[in-house]
Amino acid sequence: MQVSNRAEPSGDSAEAFLEYTTEVAVATKPIFERLRGVLPEIEWPVHAPYVAAINELKHKRNAVILAHNYQTPEIFHGVADITGDSLALARQAARTDAEVIVLCGVHFMAETAKLLSPQKTVLIPDLEAGCSLAASITAADVRLLRQKFPGVPVVTYVNTSAAVKAESDICCTSANAVEVVESLGVKRVIFLPDEFLGRYVASHTNVEIILWRGHCEVHERFTPADVRSYKQQFPDIQVLAHPECPPDVLAEADFVGSTAGMVDHLHQTPARRVVMITECSMSDNVAVEFPAIDFIRPCNLCPHMKRITLPKILRSLERMEHQIEIDPQVAGRARLAVERMVAIGRKMAD
Repeated sequence: MQVSNRAEPSGDSAEAFLEYTTEVAVATKPIFERLRGVLPEIEWPVHAPYVAAINELKHKRNAVILAHNYQTPEIFHGVADITGDSLALARQAARTDAEVIVLCGVHFMAETAKLLSPQKTVLIPDLEAGCSLAASITAADVRLLRQKFPGVPVVTYVNTSAAVKAESDICCTSANAVEVVESLGVKRVIFLPDEFLGRYVASHTNVEIILWRGHCEVHERFTPADVRSYKQQFPDIQVLAHPECPPDVLAEADFVGSTAGMVDHLHQTPARRVVMITECSMSDNVAVEFPAIDFIRPCNLCPHMKRITLPKILRSLERMEHQIEIDPQVAGRARLAVERMVAIGRKMAD
């Protein structure tokens, strides 16, 4: 017997609808039970047929699905095999026996996964899923900076294209940026491309930081007034902020850290009310793991992350699109910059 709800594909995919059958309802019930607190029940008949189809097809393809912390809950908890920060995703995927990696995130993350798993097929469900930070700088920009500051090493945030990584000496994440900078043993470095993360690093080291004015279009929108407003409304609230936020926002926060750092902090804090100053879906996904915490959700969405949808993931697996390819010469140099960071040995998170 079939339930009458029909799931129409979203976006520009004109695939035939998938029906919410009793079989689908039974198969996906355990997943929905986990999501009940963050996903309205009325939405599940739309998502469930795609969740069931994707989970069946990924096994046939010997595929692993990676979902960044900023993906929506039905992706993050519904179909993902590995979740977390972009670099952690790529490193874990490289250790699996999967032949195919589906990266539910943005383009530079798919490139990083390909760098660390060159022998595997890496797919991104939407080629237009970009990143304002990655788009803020080019390989040519890095070469010009080297000419302007000869001999100064270039430290590049993982939120960049493979071409930019290839022009760099070493990569970093938001969690290990200070350690990477200090590991070079020099008096000054060029830090790319996030200006606010660079300023955060500069406040924690004596190394001179030469900055680039790249910003995350999600984090740059937060203001100190936002944080003060949360504290006035909820005197017991803990404010957790990502270091891509402006410095005056970080100054108002109780904790500053990467997305993985925020989760680690929640495991250690007795807080019962929290606001995470980062992309909106992060709170939804973390709330599943911490049901006793009241998450106040500042809804700044990343338009690029939200280009990834369940219908697009299914289409990606069906058609084996869109495959990530990197020029071998670029890939070799970019991989070296990432490997130099990994060699430092600290837990990786972005």
